[in-house]
Amino acid sequence: MSSIPEFGELLAAAEKSAVHLEMRDTYYSNPRFEAWQRGQRVDWNDRDSWWRPFHQDIADAVARGVQVRRARVVSEPVTDYIRWEHYQTRANTEAGEQVRWLPRRRAWDLLLPGSDLWVFDGKLMRIHHFSGDGLWVEKELCDEPTTVEAHAAAFEKVWERAVPHDAYEIM
Repeated sequence: MSSIPEFGELLAAAEKSAVHLEMRDTYYSNPRFEAWQRGQRVDWNDRDSWWRPFHQDIADAVARGVQVRRARVVSEPVTDYIRWEHYQTRANTEAGEQVRWLPRRRAWDLLLPGSDLWVFDGKLMRIHHFSGDGLWVEKELCDEPTTVEAHAAAFEKVWERAVPHDAYEIM
């Protein structure tokens, strides 16, 4: 596939499901993470300060009946980046996304993909490639049925074992 649509376009085309598997303990830094490191916290009562187009895309998909789920495989004790992600996941859940966390030590016997990914309707996969230090490198799409099915199955295995966001305690 030569042209890769943006995430919002792929989510807008989803009819039933969109699942996201994240497996890194750190990603590229960003101003919101850096502000959190300096002690700044989100004013959850001021939705305009934290609601982003991504959250609206999720909310729109959920309103159309698309089930949006995210599973994060994390090392424990968690990195500061994961601690921040856990904190800001409230925005994801307020948008309607379901989020679960799986400690890496509980995933050792699962066959997991080498990269983070999204699977849309079990038919199309968007793969995210990062450098070793967490910088975004590139994205690619895959619609080869056997490959997408295998990755979707890997997500489901993680999801079955993972702890719902509200019950996962950061170590």
